[in-house]
Amino acid sequence: MAIEVRLDLELARRKMTLAELADRVGITPVNLSILKNGRAKAVRFSTLDAICRELGCQPGDLLVHVPDPDSDYR
Repeated sequence: MAIEVRLDLELARRKMTLAELADRVGITPVNLSILKNGRAKAVRFSTLDAICRELGCQPGDLLVHVPDPDSDYR
């Protein structure tokens, strides 16, 4: 996958659990876990906004593009 989710790093920096963030954001821990583990196919901007608001971060702190070494895309 070309997009890496770094939610776990932001949670660790703030010493916050996934369950605590899920409660603050109003999303189920299961759905937040799917995002955290990189299995989500999409994320709503409203959800991303809520996560960034609670963690005090920017979307770029959570989502990083990692080029596929086998891809011709530059």
